[in-house]
Amino acid sequence: MKRFAQRIQGEAILAVDLEADSMFHFQEKVCLVQMAGNGENVVIDPLSLEDLSPLVPVFKSKSVCKVFHGSDYDVRSLYRDFSIKINNLFDTQLASMFLGEQETSLGAVVSRRFGIQLDKRFQKKDWSQRPLPNGMVEYAASDVFHLIPLASQIKAELLEKGRLAWVEEECELLSNVRPPESNTKEPLFLRFRGAGRLPRRNLAVLEGLLQYRQKLAMKKDRPLFKVFSNHSLLKIATELADSPQAFERIGCLSNNQIRMHGKALAGVVKKALALVPEQLPVYPRRKRPSFSSKVPERIKAIKAWRDAKAERLALDPALLFNKALMTAIAVARPTNAIELRKIEGIRNWQVESFGDELLTVLSAHP
Repeated sequence: MKRFAQRIQGEAILAVDLEADSMFHFQEKVCLVQMAGNGENVVIDPLSLEDLSPLVPVFKSKSVCKVFHGSDYDVRSLYRDFSIKINNLFDTQLASMFLGEQETSLGAVVSRRFGIQLDKRFQKKDWSQRPLPNGMVEYAASDVFHLIPLASQIKAELLEKGRLAWVEEECELLSNVRPPESNTKEPLFLRFRGAGRLPRRNLAVLEGLLQYRQKLAMKKDRPLFKVFSNHSLLKIATELADSPQAFERIGCLSNNQIRMHGKALAGVVKKALALVPEQLPVYPRRKRPSFSSKVPERIKAIKAWRDAKAERLALDPALLFNKALMTAIAVARPTNAIELRKIEGIRNWQVESFGDELLTVLSAHP
């Protein structure tokens, strides 16, 4: 790996991909790093090496373009496991979206552009197993094989359409995403979809169930969803089911789950049901900001302009301006480019390419 890292220091472009084990273990980790460049295609085993510091200068270099496809997870994982930061990233999936392509998975893009069908037999396999079964290393290496020619082709098309600077800015922002910080004091229900709609008593039950699942998942070294599904826990909390018989009646758990964990889960529910009102959790609510009555009119006008512009450009409207950004613009009601640039979340390419038109739209709705 050290020799490879030295050989690729001066390369202009490299392809990168990762394989992880989030489908099989409680604490996910990077299990393979695949890289292609300088006529080489290598697969690195971080479970054997652990120290990937020789690669840090390569990823940090601003002169070496690192090509990923769907890089959000990869960027977070490299930082989480190895403190690797990435400069000069180019994401071919994101770039494909800015070309208006509908199907942007690597398999779909490679098939459409090169007429090649990628092998996806091992996509959902456990990459932490050692030794890896026959074919899995070749499969992993194949994911980076096409990325460099793919990036070259896509960049040329973006340049022709005047959108390369758009994608480069988005990629720079993408290279700075980080894994969420874990707060052990924070209730688990805060990251559970649907929790905000539950009454306080049901919320207490849900939190107890989530805590039980997390401890069990850690003990068994299994991902949370393979212990109990979110749907099962939400149903128990909604129905306040407090016995194995009740679990069976509402059909939220398998017979095997009830046999193994029914009594323990029932105990968790009963403990939450016994809490006095003062002990019940409260779901934090953000106070909705008060808007001028003109704001909805401005949002409607911006959206109509955006949708028409996106249709002419053959792009997903949300790529141009998402709902949150349109709302922020409508509230701020900028009257010039300087004020427009001050709006949180707005990109330089949005101001430069569409700022004048946007300000004209807003001027009609003072």
